[in-house]
Amino acid sequence: EPAPHLPAPKDVEIYSYNFQSLLRWSPVPVENGSVLYTAHYRTGSYEEWSEMGCARSPRTQCGFPPRIRRRRWTILLRVRAELGPLTSAWVHTPPFVAERNTTLGPPRVNSVSVSPDSLLVSLSPPFTPEAGDILQYHVSYWENTTSPTEKKLSESKTLFQIGNLKESTLYCFSIQVQLKIYSGHWLEGQQSAPECHRTALS
Repeated sequence: EPAPHLPAPKDVEIYSYNFQSLLRWSPVPVENGSVLYTAHYRTGSYEEWSEMGCARSPRTQCGFPPRIRRRRWTILLRVRAELGPLTSAWVHTPPFVAERNTTLGPPRVNSVSVSPDSLLVSLSPPFTPEAGDILQYHVSYWENTTSPTEKKLSESKTLFQIGNLKESTLYCFSIQVQLKIYSGHWLEGQQSAPECHRTALS
Protein backbone atom coordinates (compact mmCIF):
# COMPACT_ATOMS: atom_id res chain seq x y z
CA GLU A 1 0.00 0.00 0.00
CA PRO A 2 1.91 3.14 -1.16
CA ALA A 3 1.66 6.16 1.15
CA PRO A 4 -0.89 8.71 -0.08
CA HIS A 5 0.80 11.47 -1.98
CA LEU A 6 0.16 15.22 -1.57
CA PRO A 7 0.98 17.26 -4.70
CA ALA A 8 3.27 20.25 -4.33
CA PRO A 9 1.97 23.80 -4.96
CA LYS A 10 2.13 24.90 -8.62
CA ASP A 11 2.66 28.30 -10.28
CA VAL A 12 4.90 29.37 -7.42
CA GLU A 13 6.16 32.89 -8.08
CA ILE A 14 7.36 36.04 -6.38
CA TYR A 15 5.17 39.02 -7.21
CA SER A 16 6.92 42.30 -6.53
CA TYR A 17 5.55 45.78 -7.27
CA ASN A 18 7.23 48.98 -6.06
CA PHE A 19 9.42 46.89 -3.71
CA GLN A 20 6.37 45.33 -2.01
CA SER A 21 6.95 41.62 -2.51
CA LEU A 22 5.01 38.46 -1.85
CA LEU A 23 5.23 34.77 -2.64
CA ARG A 24 2.10 33.30 -4.25
CA TRP A 25 1.02 29.98 -5.74
CA SER A 26 -2.02 28.04 -6.99
CA PRO A 27 -4.09 26.07 -4.46
CA VAL A 28 -3.40 22.34 -4.27
CA PRO A 29 -6.64 20.45 -5.09
CA VAL A 30 -7.60 17.65 -2.72
CA GLU A 31 -10.83 15.65 -2.42
CA ASN A 32 -11.44 16.28 1.27
CA GLY A 33 -9.82 18.27 4.04
CA SER A 34 -8.27 21.70 3.73
CA VAL A 35 -4.71 22.11 2.60
CA LEU A 36 -2.43 24.39 4.60
CA TYR A 37 0.82 25.91 3.39
CA THR A 38 4.15 26.70 4.98
CA ALA A 39 6.68 29.10 3.43
CA HIS A 40 10.32 29.64 4.40
CA TYR A 41 13.01 32.04 3.30
CA ARG A 42 16.75 32.23 3.37
CA THR A 43 19.23 34.78 2.10
CA GLY A 44 21.89 34.08 -0.50
CA SER A 45 24.62 34.28 2.12
CA TYR A 46 23.06 31.98 4.73
CA GLU A 47 22.15 28.29 4.41
CA GLU A 48 19.58 28.17 7.20
CA TRP A 49 15.84 28.36 6.34
CA SER A 50 13.66 30.65 8.48
CA GLU A 51 9.92 31.03 8.97
CA MET A 52 8.29 33.74 6.87
CA GLY A 53 5.41 34.09 9.30
CA CYS A 54 3.21 31.84 7.14
CA ALA A 55 3.24 28.43 8.77
CA ARG A 56 0.27 26.11 8.28
CA SER A 57 -1.72 28.92 6.67
CA PRO A 58 -4.75 28.35 4.41
CA ARG A 59 -3.80 31.36 2.27
CA THR A 60 -2.08 30.90 -1.09
CA GLN A 61 0.24 33.84 -0.64
CA CYS A 62 2.74 35.11 1.89
CA GLY A 63 4.15 38.64 2.18
CA PHE A 64 7.84 39.24 2.80
CA PRO A 65 8.50 39.87 6.51
CA PRO A 66 10.14 43.26 7.24
CA ARG A 67 13.54 41.74 7.98
CA ILE A 68 14.02 40.60 4.37
CA ARG A 69 12.68 43.73 2.68
CA ARG A 70 16.15 44.70 1.55
CA ARG A 71 16.51 45.78 -2.03
CA ARG A 72 19.93 44.27 -2.70
CA TRP A 73 19.71 41.02 -0.78
CA THR A 74 19.41 37.78 -2.67
CA ILE A 75 16.36 36.01 -1.26
CA LEU A 76 15.42 32.34 -1.79
CA LEU A 77 11.98 31.07 -0.85
CA ARG A 78 10.31 27.68 -0.60
CA VAL A 79 6.74 26.56 0.01
CA ARG A 80 5.02 23.23 0.60
CA ALA A 81 1.50 21.95 1.09
CA GLU A 82 0.40 20.13 4.27
CA LEU A 83 -2.70 18.04 4.91
CA GLY A 84 -2.94 16.37 8.31
CA PRO A 85 0.25 14.30 8.63
CA LEU A 86 1.00 14.58 4.88
CA THR A 87 3.45 17.07 3.44
CA SER A 88 4.30 17.74 -0.18
CA ALA A 89 7.75 18.30 -1.62
CA TRP A 90 9.15 21.81 -1.21
CA VAL A 91 8.93 24.08 -4.25
CA HIS A 92 11.84 26.52 -4.48
CA THR A 93 11.91 29.93 -6.17
CA PRO A 94 14.84 31.15 -8.23
CA PRO A 95 17.01 33.74 -6.44
CA PHE A 96 15.16 37.06 -6.09
CA VAL A 97 16.79 40.49 -5.80
CA ALA A 98 14.17 43.25 -5.39
CA GLU A 99 16.36 45.88 -7.02
CA ARG A 100 16.52 43.82 -10.21
CA ASN A 101 13.23 41.92 -10.11
CA THR A 102 10.59 44.32 -8.81
CA THR A 103 8.21 46.15 -11.18
CA LEU A 104 8.12 49.91 -10.71
CA GLY A 105 4.73 51.46 -11.29
CA PRO A 106 4.13 54.84 -12.91
CA PRO A 107 4.74 58.04 -10.94
CA ARG A 108 1.67 59.77 -9.54
CA VAL A 109 0.81 63.19 -10.98
CA ASN A 110 -0.25 65.41 -8.06
CA SER A 111 -1.05 68.63 -9.91
CA VAL A 112 -0.63 70.44 -13.22
CA SER A 113 -0.62 74.25 -13.40
CA VAL A 114 -1.14 75.79 -16.82
CA SER A 115 0.24 79.04 -18.20
CA PRO A 116 0.14 80.28 -21.83
CA ASP A 117 3.46 78.65 -22.79
CA SER A 118 4.01 75.86 -20.26
CA LEU A 119 2.65 73.17 -17.97
CA LEU A 120 4.07 72.97 -14.44
CA VAL A 121 3.87 69.36 -13.28
CA SER A 122 4.18 68.12 -9.70
CA LEU A 123 4.52 64.39 -9.12
CA SER A 124 5.39 61.71 -6.57
CA PRO A 125 7.52 58.62 -7.17
CA PRO A 126 5.66 55.28 -7.11
CA PHE A 127 7.60 54.07 -4.06
CA THR A 128 9.18 55.73 -1.04
CA PRO A 129 12.77 56.51 -2.03
CA GLU A 130 15.62 55.48 0.24
CA ALA A 131 18.50 57.80 1.13
CA GLY A 132 20.86 58.13 -1.83
CA ASP A 133 18.35 57.01 -4.46
CA ILE A 134 18.89 58.57 -7.89
CA LEU A 135 15.62 58.89 -9.78
CA GLN A 136 15.04 60.17 -13.30
CA TYR A 137 11.66 61.04 -14.76
CA HIS A 138 11.26 60.60 -18.51
CA VAL A 139 8.50 62.78 -19.88
CA SER A 140 6.96 62.30 -23.32
CA TYR A 141 4.64 65.10 -24.44
CA TRP A 142 2.81 65.98 -27.61
CA GLU A 143 0.27 68.39 -29.00
CA ASN A 144 -3.11 66.68 -29.21
CA THR A 145 -3.54 66.91 -32.98
CA THR A 146 -4.30 64.41 -35.73
CA SER A 147 -0.59 63.75 -36.31
CA PRO A 148 1.09 64.39 -32.96
CA THR A 149 4.89 64.57 -32.81
CA GLU A 150 6.23 63.38 -29.51
CA LYS A 151 8.92 65.30 -27.67
CA LYS A 152 10.87 64.07 -24.69
CA LEU A 153 12.57 65.53 -21.65
CA SER A 154 14.30 64.07 -18.60
CA GLU A 155 13.96 65.51 -15.11
CA SER A 156 15.44 64.57 -11.77
CA LYS A 157 13.07 66.74 -9.72
CA THR A 158 9.42 66.04 -8.86
CA LEU A 159 8.40 69.59 -9.85
CA PHE A 160 9.27 70.60 -13.41
CA GLN A 161 8.05 72.54 -16.39
CA ILE A 162 7.12 71.41 -19.89
CA GLY A 163 7.91 74.63 -21.74
CA ASN A 164 7.90 76.31 -25.19
CA LEU A 165 4.25 75.42 -25.73
CA LYS A 166 1.62 77.22 -27.81
CA GLU A 167 -1.10 79.11 -25.99
CA SER A 168 -4.66 77.77 -25.68
CA THR A 169 -3.57 74.39 -27.08
CA LEU A 170 -4.25 70.91 -25.75
CA TYR A 171 -1.08 69.01 -24.80
CA CYS A 172 -0.78 65.47 -23.48
CA PHE A 173 2.05 63.87 -21.53
CA SER A 174 3.07 60.54 -20.07
CA ILE A 175 5.82 59.98 -17.50
CA GLN A 176 8.01 57.04 -16.55
CA VAL A 177 10.44 56.78 -13.64
CA GLN A 178 13.89 55.20 -13.72
CA LEU A 179 15.86 54.24 -10.62
CA LYS A 180 19.63 53.96 -10.78
CA ILE A 181 20.56 50.64 -9.20
CA TYR A 182 23.72 49.31 -7.63
CA SER A 183 25.10 47.79 -10.82
CA GLY A 184 24.99 51.20 -12.50
CA HIS A 185 22.03 50.17 -14.64
CA TRP A 186 18.62 51.80 -14.54
CA LEU A 187 15.46 50.00 -13.44
CA GLU A 188 12.68 51.27 -15.71
CA GLY A 189 9.18 51.91 -14.41
CA GLN A 190 5.84 51.70 -16.19
CA GLN A 191 4.50 54.65 -18.21
CA SER A 192 1.77 56.71 -16.60
CA ALA A 193 -1.54 56.94 -18.46
CA PRO A 194 -1.52 59.98 -20.77
CA GLU A 195 -2.96 63.12 -19.22
CA CYS A 196 -4.06 66.14 -21.29
CA HIS A 197 -4.24 69.83 -20.35
CA ARG A 198 -4.94 72.98 -22.32
CA THR A 199 -2.45 75.82 -22.00
CA ALA A 200 -3.85 79.19 -20.94
CA LEU A 201 -4.75 82.08 -23.20
CA SER A 202 -2.30 84.93 -22.83
